[in-house]
Amino acid sequence: MPGKLLPLDQVQQWILKNCEALDPVVKPLSQCLGLVCAQDLYSDEDIPSFDNSAMDGYAVRTSDILTVPTKLEVVATIAAGSYPDFVLQANQAARIMTGAPIPQGSDAVVQRENTIEQDQSVIIESLPKIGDNIRHIGEDIKKGQMVFPKGSVLSPGHLGVLASIGIDQIKVFPRIRVGVLSSGDELVESGSFVNRGQIRDSNRKTLIGLLQQASFEAIDLGLVKDNEDEIYTAIKSGISRCDALITSGGVSVGDFDYIKTVLDKLANGTMRWMQIAIKPAKPLAFGLVENKPVFGLPGNPVSSMVSFELFARPSFRKMSGYDSNHLHRTKFIGIAQKDLNRKSDGKLHFMRVVVSYEDKIFKVHPSQGQSSHLLRSMAMSNALALLPDGKGIKQGQEVEVILLSQLEA
Repeated sequence: MPGKLLPLDQVQQWILKNCEALDPVVKPLSQCLGLVCAQDLYSDEDIPSFDNSAMDGYAVRTSDILTVPTKLEVVATIAAGSYPDFVLQANQAARIMTGAPIPQGSDAVVQRENTIEQDQSVIIESLPKIGDNIRHIGEDIKKGQMVFPKGSVLSPGHLGVLASIGIDQIKVFPRIRVGVLSSGDELVESGSFVNRGQIRDSNRKTLIGLLQQASFEAIDLGLVKDNEDEIYTAIKSGISRCDALITSGGVSVGDFDYIKTVLDKLANGTMRWMQIAIKPAKPLAFGLVENKPVFGLPGNPVSSMVSFELFARPSFRKMSGYDSNHLHRTKFIGIAQKDLNRKSDGKLHFMRVVVSYEDKIFKVHPSQGQSSHLLRSMAMSNALALLPDGKGIKQGQEVEVILLSQLEA
């Protein structure tokens, strides 16, 4: 669609519509960190499964301790992992360790710091209340309770809970495998000598890093020259090994690139070569090859990164099982600390900025250098500011930002 600028949200919605979640698989817990759960998860047991002590101390009967100090006979020591087979009688106490079962007859635990230990007795120096320092059966999880719903992103804490209730494998959406391919006679590998007219391939390394940072599996498909047969072979190989594919460069209007020729052949008419009303990252290609999404991102380094954030990352999250409310990065309202200038051109601008959180507000500072080839300024930024068409945002005004990384404390 040469010359026609498409609205950002329209393109995002169309691409997402063409990206479906992968079929769920059953995996052991050890392989599920960061994956999205594909089933509701229920507990078959109570957690804790028995009343136990929240700390080291003495199991007592509160009815025996009406004043302090009170002296009680110590009749047993209960360690974690053991089970008491006695009933605590009047004026008796049992030494107990953290996590150990509460003996019958006891209704509180006095922490060790509030006692004076003697040979066969203990002096209680604080008045306990019923239930003090006792973890009750089912207090965390009750039998039959749903512990996590479908769609939960599994953190270390999730895995720990599932292990505690005896679940050792679950149904999840698999980690999406994304192939990254670079092509061009002007490109050489990052460690290679550069002749005049050549540049080192940075986009492939950057995109692989972005995929890994987002918990996707990145497959390096390498660098191929401008040769139609080589590109065809590389893309076919990538499609056979991956769930989706990314290329960069050769997507601008007027470009002639073998990537275009090959993708048009393989996509069976589904490839669209678009111009979007944004800056940077105006050009974009998208289509399906063997029903697998293929993204043609712009070649300029910053444009490639911004395009990944706006189009590829949300699509891969949908394919990974994320629900529609968690596909895009969260937007925040910040306050511009300097003028964020731009020229009116009918596009939405994404300005590289540095955001800090101070005095309960997000403070937005522009990064130096906004041209789409200035990769270092992108690396030094942690957010993108959204500047609507016009002359920009004045110092002190509110501005919408997309945070690309966590703020430093």
